[in-house]
Amino acid sequence: MEDLLKLGSAALKKAALNEEAKTYLLANPVLFGLLKKAARRYIAGDTLTEAIPIAASLNQQGLRCSLEFIGESTRNEQEAKEATDEFLRVCRTIRENKLNASVSLDLSHIGLALSNDFCYANLTALCQEAAAANTEVIISAEGTERTDAVLAMYQKISTEHKNVGITVQAYLHRTPDDFKQLLSLPGRIRIVKGAFETPPGLSLPRGKELDEVYLGYVEQLLLTGHRCSIATHDHTLQQSAKQLIRKHQPPATLYEFESLYGIQTAQLTALKEEGYPAKMYLVYGSEWYLYVCNRIAEHPLNIFQALNDIVSE
Repeated sequence: MEDLLKLGSAALKKAALNEEAKTYLLANPVLFGLLKKAARRYIAGDTLTEAIPIAASLNQQGLRCSLEFIGESTRNEQEAKEATDEFLRVCRTIRENKLNASVSLDLSHIGLALSNDFCYANLTALCQEAAAANTEVIISAEGTERTDAVLAMYQKISTEHKNVGITVQAYLHRTPDDFKQLLSLPGRIRIVKGAFETPPGLSLPRGKELDEVYLGYVEQLLLTGHRCSIATHDHTLQQSAKQLIRKHQPPATLYEFESLYGIQTAQLTALKEEGYPAKMYLVYGSEWYLYVCNRIAEHPLNIFQALNDIVSE
């Protein structure tokens, strides 16, 4: 059974990176409609208008939110400019609705695959709008072919804007060296295990060793008083992180637990009720293909839940 689950997870991760499959799905109204039934569990709607009431409700429950207009790998400047304009609208909406929320994004959504200068200009505008809303911009991790470009962009933007953070993937063999450099920068570090399929030799598999590595990064962040997001749905890791928090006693303003919308929500709520700062990561939009494939791949048995969601209406 374990081998079959690993096989299924690997297949879903490969499917997530298949641009042809993504393009076909988004262009096929029948297939799109069917799979969207499964996607609804993980996305907050097609539009920002649909996502805002969910964010407001979560705030009322004591949960902070992160909002992302989902997408990646824009292939022309017009698409990247439209995505940037949408993220600017997210910032303005956060301010107008007085939401306790931050903004997250893939840099390739706002032009990193096109031009570094073009992406930097878009990111700068976004950081300025987020500052006006008194909130953060958190840069997401992408595939290993973009790690250097993503980190270089973050290091550059950090010299001018202190309200921008970065996502670090614990499973990459390169992360110890990257982590040392990132600790010298002021932005929040969002630490995740890592969900993308990687070429052989670049990452650790899921298991005890990766769990220990992940907690090692969490402890360094807590020990140094660096702002961080402990982003995991793993109950055991959450409990171990709680022990580290009790050990080092960082101010509650410097850390938060984070979970993705639709996954192990009860665990995050329990952490919040115990007094730990907690954030729910919300995504919205129509380009949910890669995101949903990776969510199911993390817990392959969820494919049965997806099938049930498809046929239940």
